[in-house]
Amino acid sequence: MNKAKRFHYVVGDVQGCFGALQKLLETINFDTEKDFIWFAGDLVARGENSLKTLRFIKSMVEKKCAATVLGNHDLTLIACARGIKKAKTKDKIHDILEAKDCDELIDWLRHQPLYLALNDTAIMTHAGIPHIWNIQQVENYAIEVEKVLRDKNWKNVDTFLKEMYSNEPDIWSDHLTGQTRLRVIVNYLTRMRLIDIEGRLDFHFKEGLNDPMPQGFAPWFSIKGQIEKTHQIFFGHWAALEGKTHHKMIHNVDGGCVWGGHMIAYRLEDHKKFKVNNSMQ
Repeated sequence: MNKAKRFHYVVGDVQGCFGALQKLLETINFDTEKDFIWFAGDLVARGENSLKTLRFIKSMVEKKCAATVLGNHDLTLIACARGIKKAKTKDKIHDILEAKDCDELIDWLRHQPLYLALNDTAIMTHAGIPHIWNIQQVENYAIEVEKVLRDKNWKNVDTFLKEMYSNEPDIWSDHLTGQTRLRVIVNYLTRMRLIDIEGRLDFHFKEGLNDPMPQGFAPWFSIKGQIEKTHQIFFGHWAALEGKTHHKMIHNVDGGCVWGGHMIAYRLEDHKKFKVNNSMQ
């Protein structure tokens, strides 16, 4: 964290909701010279203008007033741009794929991290951190994926992207290798919601905390781990939470803006949450 800055914010899934993002920046009186934002990933997809959003956040990062982690929708955009996956109409990313600066945007996006340390006592990934890992493991595993995504040889990137889409295996093992290992790391850091005590993931549940969950599974943040004893954990990804975890050290910042909810900015200095609705919905 740059202590020279006035305020530091964590902003949840933008999902291409450019209008709501601009409204949020106005609400917090964001100053590119004085303030800083960490985005929790899923910069693009279901909102009204993913292209404008991606260009804008890229410019913020280049001005050094923002940083972002990669979300599952960001990885899917990269896969679609590489011809690995067919873009769905509902994802609303065709404007990016057809843009003149598409290659530049995708190359920038693939160089963004999966994990960020916000300061000495706060960290972030898109979906969260499983209780079975410590901070050093999370950092190391994220770097493994980041190295492949940033490879100068696009063939290696494409090989990874082709193998990225699977729910199996659904549990971590130190013995995992190759593309399987990378896929499981991505699943924990960008897709996780429910987990069991052993660390097995459920990929189907997307509802809220009051809805019935598969037997043996619980929200990942409800199972005690080592990290939250010393660090705050920030994450997005789970819109149905509406920004609530009921955990003093673990903070969700996905208010489901793209679904008619709110876009959230959490200010680190005083733990205050700012919310704006999506007028485009």
